[in-house]
Amino acid sequence: MRKSNKKKPKETYADIAADFNAKVESGLRWYFSLVVFIVLAGSTLLVGILAYIAMALGVIGRLRIEMPVLIVLMIVSSIIIGTIITIFVSKHVLRPINELSRAMKQVSQGDFSVRLNEHSSPLFVRRINATFNHMAHELSTVETLRNDFVSNVSHEIKTPLSAIEGYAVLLQDDSLTDEERHEYTDRIIDGSKRLSTLVANILMMSKIESENITVSKNTYRIDEQIRQNLLSLEPKWTEKDIEFDIDMDSIEFTAAESLMNHVFTNLIDNAVKFSPHGGTVGISLAEREGMLIFEISNSGQPITDEAMEHIFDKFYQGDTSHRSEGNGLGLALVKKIVQLHNGSIHAGNTPEGLVIFTVELPFPKEQKK
Repeated sequence: MRKSNKKKPKETYADIAADFNAKVESGLRWYFSLVVFIVLAGSTLLVGILAYIAMALGVIGRLRIEMPVLIVLMIVSSIIIGTIITIFVSKHVLRPINELSRAMKQVSQGDFSVRLNEHSSPLFVRRINATFNHMAHELSTVETLRNDFVSNVSHEIKTPLSAIEGYAVLLQDDSLTDEERHEYTDRIIDGSKRLSTLVANILMMSKIESENITVSKNTYRIDEQIRQNLLSLEPKWTEKDIEFDIDMDSIEFTAAESLMNHVFTNLIDNAVKFSPHGGTVGISLAEREGMLIFEISNSGQPITDEAMEHIFDKFYQGDTSHRSEGNGLGLALVKKIVQLHNGSIHAGNTPEGLVIFTVELPFPKEQKK
């Protein structure tokens, strides 16, 4: 059964520009309508006043001007006076448009720092300027995030590539022992796996953030899935002699099984990674008030306040001692997948000195009894 995520997508360049264009178009429509009305009303009123004065002074009678001729003269006078008024008014009318045009040109050239005066008049010009400033701010934020993302991705890709290149050069030494060759080969394989994982995570993150992903859900035993994920990481936790305290109910749950694999694998891997040798990892799974609650805790260093604020940010790695083991995308991807299922994830420290992650997922309506 396919389901699509209905959350409002993040604003892109096109979304921001379309919203701004719609507001500008609406504002300018009223702006020019008002200007045309003022010019027509002004010229008509002025010609009417002049005609009234001429009639009152008897000028029209003395000149013996016929009515058809008088009408033509009034129309011509209205056009001339309207043109003069338009020339005079256009300088004031077009000033905000010219300023907007210059600001838009700066933005198109990559300068997102430009701002327009939000205290000018009339009201709809202030609104247009405020909308432009909002657009410029949003574009600046998007550009900053894009640059940061590209910079972080470049760094994360460069690190394993440099390691692969270094060990490949060392392998060319004919004097190496078999043990050294195996060690360098293993390092190259590890670097390749890390690079492959990074690329896969980046692609998945990109698809989720752009909502260009089809969420195919099915009902399955989620406790069995967690056990399978645990077994797939057996080499890591056996190497560190990790003990597990597992308390999981047997629960059937409807979700995107392949995506949830990423959630549990990342959280279990993190718990093992940050546990000391011989430490303990606790895992619990239960249903509470229509919510699926998954908790995983580990002994070790508590999460600092600074790390707590950024722990789910892309490429954030609070503990630099484990930098070579990850790429800073795992928890960010976990949070995105959980949110894709309308759930939430929280990190914290327990009074017993454990680090704990809690995932809360609502049961789909069709699953609720």
